[in-house]
Amino acid sequence: MSHEAPQGRSFRIGGLVEAGSVVRDKDALTVRFRVTDTAKTIPVTYTGILPDLFREGKGVVAQGKLGSDGVFHANEVLAKHDENYMPPEAADALKKAGHPIDRTAFAGQKGR
Repeated sequence: MSHEAPQGRSFRIGGLVEAGSVVRDKDALTVRFRVTDTAKTIPVTYTGILPDLFREGKGVVAQGKLGSDGVFHANEVLAKHDENYMPPEAADALKKAGHPIDRTAFAGQKGR
């Protein structure tokens, strides 16, 4: 959001899947959703099979590239993580917002 994202390079974003933001395209493999740290939000698009633990309101890490359209184009999505798997700024924002952070072991896997 502060325009400090690497341009033309893959990187990771992390936060919560914003409630009410998940929209599946008719092809059933493309999904659009928003990732938030409760203060800022970024739109994400992903084509593939989402992890079983992917849910609105739950933690997510996505790897991909930020497009010139401001959409994060993910090529990998991991679900159910704790603050060790998200940017420190996102974890701090979630804590300040009073959102409980799941401290269990990381359980997300690509495509599962």
